[in-house]
Amino acid sequence: MVALKRLFPGINRDSLLDAVRTALAAVVAMLLGRLLGMPEYYWAPISTIVIMQSTLPVMTHGWQRFLGTALGAILGIAFASLTHPVTTLSFAAVYALGVFLCGVVTFLLGVGGAFRFAAITLSIIFLISRRAAPWIAGWHRFLEVSLGIAVAVVFSRLWPLDKKTT
Repeated sequence: MVALKRLFPGINRDSLLDAVRTALAAVVAMLLGRLLGMPEYYWAPISTIVIMQSTLPVMTHGWQRFLGTALGAILGIAFASLTHPVTTLSFAAVYALGVFLCGVVTFLLGVGGAFRFAAITLSIIFLISRRAAPWIAGWHRFLEVSLGIAVAVVFSRLWPLDKKTT
């Protein structure tokens, strides 16, 4: 530890443990995603990192991300399946309406913190061209993110850290 302090004077024990814990959790999420054959398994470790490195409590942030991802997947699937904009302008208008609805619905449900996750998920499903049907992409995204959230919650419960010092 003394050698680390010389190399990195700003690092402390808690910061180092947080980095190790997050790296291990991300690897577990990645391996589980690959083991389960998730097509875009990388969303699992990304979600794990986002949840574990948030300044919000893990359960609060995890719940917001879970709800937002579910809502964004539902709206993204609906918009991608039911609308077929022809021009760039109509495509942009439909997309704007989708993001707008993500905000309205999350605020009506009293979970405004889920808005950004809903809009991100909608964007991924609506904007990225895929060979698979939109519902397949939406379902996969929801499962991959949910796996990452679950790993973050488990690691945070089994290995709690005081985030005030990191």
